[in-house]
Amino acid sequence: MGGGRSETSALSGTGGGRDMTTTQNSQRPNACCFCWCCCCSCSCLTVRNEEERRRRSRRKRISQDTKMETILNCEACTKPSADEMRLWSQSFDKLMKNPAGRNIFREFLRTEYSEENMLFWLACEDLKQEINKSCVEEKARSIYEDYISILSPKEVSLDARVREVINKKMQEPSPHTFEDAQLQIYTLMHRDSYPRFLSSTIYKSLVHGGSRTSSES
Repeated sequence: MGGGRSETSALSGTGGGRDMTTTQNSQRPNACCFCWCCCCSCSCLTVRNEEERRRRSRRKRISQDTKMETILNCEACTKPSADEMRLWSQSFDKLMKNPAGRNIFREFLRTEYSEENMLFWLACEDLKQEINKSCVEEKARSIYEDYISILSPKEVSLDARVREVINKKMQEPSPHTFEDAQLQIYTLMHRDSYPRFLSSTIYKSLVHGGSRTSSES
């Protein structure tokens, strides 16, 4: 009988150990709680990146399945010198202010299935130069249908706030209807595509070819 009491005590002790473990686990803080703001920010960024990847995948599929026609009317420009091309690596602004730079960058964006970002930016620049009211309204509607509408295969990636601003401004379109959206896309190209462009074969081969031509002459 003494042995029975010992066995019961041992089992009781084991149960107590489990209770203590459960209590300790329940009191253990969530590893993510101490940095809620950071985690929230990272989560939002992850969602935005995932949305952009889905858009690119959709555009790639459309391009491959339906052979979507690419707009080939590049801007008129002179052939850039080797020095000009090297300047493009110093800042995104210098690249975007140069017509030849925009053409080359657009060619790179086409390989990433994100050429619509440059096309949208160029369309906004064109709209800002328009002074005829009826032409402004027509161009604004065209830009909205081509790059803002969720039904368009060339839809650009914009957040909800900017989309809401555009929808309000579209009630009375002006040359500056898409300013917030244009800035957001410009920033996206700067932070996302521009670093990859500088590391791309397209850019490196151009700089190398330009440098070789300069040395030979």
